[in-house]
Amino acid sequence: MDLSPVRKLFPVTAELTYLNNASESPLNTRSRRLLDEYVVKLSTAPHDKPSVRYRTRLALSELLGGRPDEYALVTSTGIGIGIVAAGIDWQPGDNVVIPADEHWNNSYPWFALQRRGVEVRAVPTTCGHRVLPEDLAAAVDGRTRVVTVAAVRFNSGFRADLRAIGELAHRHEALFVVDAAQGAGVVPINVDDDGIDVLACAGFKWMLGMHGTGLLYVREGVQDSIHPVLPGMYAAEDDLRALRYWPDARRYETGTIAYQLYHAWAGGLEILREIGIGNIYARVLELTGRLIAGLSTQPNITLITPAARSEERSAIVVFSVGSADDNKAMYERLRSHGIIITLRGGVLRVSPNFFNTEAEIDEFLTAVCC
Repeated sequence: MDLSPVRKLFPVTAELTYLNNASESPLNTRSRRLLDEYVVKLSTAPHDKPSVRYRTRLALSELLGGRPDEYALVTSTGIGIGIVAAGIDWQPGDNVVIPADEHWNNSYPWFALQRRGVEVRAVPTTCGHRVLPEDLAAAVDGRTRVVTVAAVRFNSGFRADLRAIGELAHRHEALFVVDAAQGAGVVPINVDDDGIDVLACAGFKWMLGMHGTGLLYVREGVQDSIHPVLPGMYAAEDDLRALRYWPDARRYETGTIAYQLYHAWAGGLEILREIGIGNIYARVLELTGRLIAGLSTQPNITLITPAARSEERSAIVVFSVGSADDNKAMYERLRSHGIIITLRGGVLRVSPNFFNTEAEIDEFLTAVCC
């Protein structure tokens, strides 16, 4: 991959060694141009704003599979999962199977169901927060309505076997729900091939959007079992005297969204289509492999990310240099050198993307190890 033109799309690369993509994607120049274009339109011809809803759904389906009408536009991962969790017709004694220590956006909506008599079965993970299908299987039974998992764990970078977990859920006639916030846009995910019933994802991480953008995919065959809970004017036909939901995933949309952000998002989605998710994944595996190799040589560093199996790896590497205080000091040291990573839960998380270089990885390793 020729990185010169790619890096020019991300002005942050001229200012910082940005290895914090799991927290937030830096704004790319195409999205910035579209954002400015929309703002100019608002100030000169607001009646002539470009339409974004169908265009965004189409782009998402091209990247993640499914059809455009199986996508709803939502503002975050948590909103998408929350809509689904609240929309199922739960009965006392039903259960949800979820790995322990999932991200808040894929745990709080399910925990909230406990007041309705729903059991939330949190399955312990193995070292490195590995989520194994056989461990989840032990918790699934005839009253399981949902099996849910993050495509990639935010706290270790572990990549789940979505296809195997989807098959497990479907054997028990349960819905398979995926939090794709740390996976979509950087690891290969296809809702059809992976047997995903519901997928929620924010746009501001690996999908190269900004805060306030997001998606909710709901497979056509399960839409009738997930009732809309926040219907607004875009969820149904234009009728002031009756509520007739759209016969597709638009039923889960609410009211007006930040159209300028979705218009700008098209620039990031275009970059992903041009490069290809498979190529992006291959690139980040090269970079994280270099990270893992360098960190593993240091006796004072504990690698938290499971690295033995390449199929379980992602663009996230989590490690520790000692105590929580030691990790905080390292985080501040890196920031002082213009190297941006994340301090999360008392440990350190580094997350390169396709525009990063081997030289930046080596700069990071030198700052950490010396």
